[in-house]
Amino acid sequence: MPIIVHSITTSLEEPAEAALSRAASLLGVRAADACIVKTSLDARKRGDIHFVHTVALTLGTPEEEDAAASRCADRRVSLRREEPLEIPRGTRTLEHRPVVVGFGPAGMFAGLLLAQNGYRPVILERGGEMDRRVAAVERFWREGTLDPGTNVQFGEGGAGTFSDGKLTTRIGDPKCGWVLREFVRFGAPAEILYRAKPHIGTDRLREVVKNLRAEICSLGGEVRFDTALTDLVVTGGRLRGARTSAGEIPADVLLLAAGHSARDTFEMLLRRGFAMEAKPFSVGVRIEHLQAEIDRGLYGEHAGHPALPPGEYQLSHRVGERGVYTFCMCPGGVVVPAASEEGMTVTNGMSYHARDGKNANAAVAVSVTPADYGGGPLGGAAFQRELERRAYAAGGGGYRAPAQDIGHFFAGKAGLDAARVRPTYARGVTPCDFHELLPGFVSSMLETGLRAFGKKLPGFDAPGALLTGVETRTSSPVRILRGEDYQAPGAGGVYPCAEGAGYAGGIMSAAVDGIRAALAVMAEYRPFD
Repeated sequence: MPIIVHSITTSLEEPAEAALSRAASLLGVRAADACIVKTSLDARKRGDIHFVHTVALTLGTPEEEDAAASRCADRRVSLRREEPLEIPRGTRTLEHRPVVVGFGPAGMFAGLLLAQNGYRPVILERGGEMDRRVAAVERFWREGTLDPGTNVQFGEGGAGTFSDGKLTTRIGDPKCGWVLREFVRFGAPAEILYRAKPHIGTDRLREVVKNLRAEICSLGGEVRFDTALTDLVVTGGRLRGARTSAGEIPADVLLLAAGHSARDTFEMLLRRGFAMEAKPFSVGVRIEHLQAEIDRGLYGEHAGHPALPPGEYQLSHRVGERGVYTFCMCPGGVVVPAASEEGMTVTNGMSYHARDGKNANAAVAVSVTPADYGGGPLGGAAFQRELERRAYAAGGGGYRAPAQDIGHFFAGKAGLDAARVRPTYARGVTPCDFHELLPGFVSSMLETGLRAFGKKLPGFDAPGALLTGVETRTSSPVRILRGEDYQAPGAGGVYPCAEGAGYAGGIMSAAVDGIRAALAVMAEYRPFD
């Protein structure tokens, strides 16, 4: 139970280790065993940019720690009590091994937890294993040959595999710590344990995912790639089996961790009478700037200092009930083709661990609600598809993307001036007018947001900044309803979870929701062994 000291600052010129001695001095003790457990950058005042650290100190005995903490009246000092991941023990017997659908963050960590506790899960992933998936994605980016089963959205690791590998979240669940520690154990950089905005990078994440899969298999679990869920067998209100592209599997428990792009799965569930509802999500474009210009906007005269990381931003603006915000910001990254269905253009952003590319990019997304698109539970998916088809046509086919610089966008004219910011989208871009491509309420709010963001971050709305579209896969357009026991009403044994089911957004929250679903299974059933 170490002593935690918050808000210890160091300048750009000081080593981070200076925070250790300052924390010990504040307590009046020697830093016998001290480490930094969190670091963030405070760049709110460009004249006073500094790092803020949280330090953990372990003394000789718990009694000494209690005494030192009680002597110090500083509010920055507290005792930390680790909350272990409590594993419930159910008593019911499973007739069949539990099935997990999807090997993204939720499926990976649900499968890992089940495997570690003797449940020997069978995990179904419609896409390919990592090496084949990377080859398929790179071939698509290079040649425009899309594999609908294995692509940026589907395959080992989920959609997050081709992203920045961001591990930020706002859910504040202690399970996040367990997820981060497991990531490190499987090869992620140790810095994710203390960085305020941790990321792994798509290159490092790929190896981490393969290592995680190896442990699941070593513990009796199984991952079946190129195996899509096609139907569920539910009789008498209980799950009896799962039909897949490789045949039928008997099952009495199934964790449904399909991602936000599993539209055929949503359609199957609706046909089967599952309780579902449309939910809000967001659509928009990717914006690209020179990373050096973002750094200058954030850091001012300190831009380029070797102690500073590539600049990151998170911006939002609201007019009435409508919001526009930046999402999935990728410092030093690229805009990637992210389609999963033929004849549709979708964009996403990706960074490698080094974040050393010339451009920065982020989604600029406008909120949409069921009132905007109608059409019942799957109206949002239809809305997404229509935008993606229109983007494909505007790009001229071949998965080229429509693009426009902000100067032309503000002027309401089709055009693209890429002299300053070169587009990184691998399939190539075609000049367009997003006012014509996007629904009016989206394009007008996008323009309002870009102007507002330019006032918050100098240079953000510069005429040479580049817009590429469309960004439609920000979150799931549906919610698959579940009860407090995490099971779908009228389909006992089916546990909808994570992003595809509408309960998470991003790697960390999806992983945690998958863990919660696994714990719900473990609370009812004893290990399969």
